[in-house]
Amino acid sequence: PVLAGMNGSAIENFSCVIYNIFLMNCTWQAGRDAPADTQYFLYWQNSRDDEEMECKLYIKDENCRNMGCIFQNVTIGTEKAYFLVNGSSKDSLIQFYDKYIDLYKIEKLMPPSNITVKCDEIKNGCIIQWQRPQISHSNKDKCFKYEINVKYK
Repeated sequence: PVLAGMNGSAIENFSCVIYNIFLMNCTWQAGRDAPADTQYFLYWQNSRDDEEMECKLYIKDENCRNMGCIFQNVTIGTEKAYFLVNGSSKDSLIQFYDKYIDLYKIEKLMPPSNITVKCDEIKNGCIIQWQRPQISHSNKDKCFKYEINVKYK
């Protein structure tokens, strides 16, 4: 399909990350050849059954151009989420950008919590325990791999 709008006007380097269990941060850069007055708008749909929502909390650059969005209370579903960024300008038509993303793949996990260390000098060993980090998606029984780095002082 031919994209309506001026070549090079669609956003570039679109990426999202989920952190602190339910916050999602998406960012992008203006199209290389987009007119200076171009303003971008992000819409997303968590699944086909959800309605499309526009960003409510844009991240703006020094020229008040929307360059990202912060979403709150994000839940990770089983389907890919759909993202669409379109733009408007007085001078020309702006190409849109869209992408499907598996949200669980962009989740940045929290560190383990309640870490305790009990050492026994007689047995010359330590027991280290922790609670699994919280995650926002439903595959809660998947295995976690941990790396323990012990430094002796």
